[in-house]
Amino acid sequence: MHSFAKTLCGTAIVSVAALLLTWGHSVRAEQVGEVDTAFKLIGPDHKIVMDAYDDPGVMGVTCYVSRAKTGGIAGGLGLAEDKAEASIACRQVGPIAFPKPLRVQEEVFNERMSILFKKLRIVRVVDSKRNTLVYLTYSDRLVDGSPKNSITAVAVDRATVIPVKR
Repeated sequence: MHSFAKTLCGTAIVSVAALLLTWGHSVRAEQVGEVDTAFKLIGPDHKIVMDAYDDPGVMGVTCYVSRAKTGGIAGGLGLAEDKAEASIACRQVGPIAFPKPLRVQEEVFNERMSILFKKLRIVRVVDSKRNTLVYLTYSDRLVDGSPKNSITAVAVDRATVIPVKR
């Protein structure tokens, strides 16, 4: 029985470690606030939500995104399609470090905005000439996207070279 308990304990530890590693690498929005914009008698109110995304490729940079969230019955059930408008502001929130070289252009976050087709996307572009990280947010659909977009930039100190994959 002693070896069975050891095996069971070892399996549990490996499972928890795998879960933590997987969880640590997934990029999720952390809601930091919301404001109601319209009262709905049935279901949640329409609102603007503010989310924070830590850039998985750049330690010390967080992007804040505000976007509309549809309420009412359809919104409460997750069936409503949110508007394609979003605003982004990325900021240095700690010392900037790069665990590995970055692609010149890379989608760093995406989040489903409707049950079927629409996604909010955030793309990071490295502007090597100016040693700056540029972030663009937009939404798209399976068939067509929206030209509505928002852009922000984080200047990196010249003493810190942004490593780029070649």
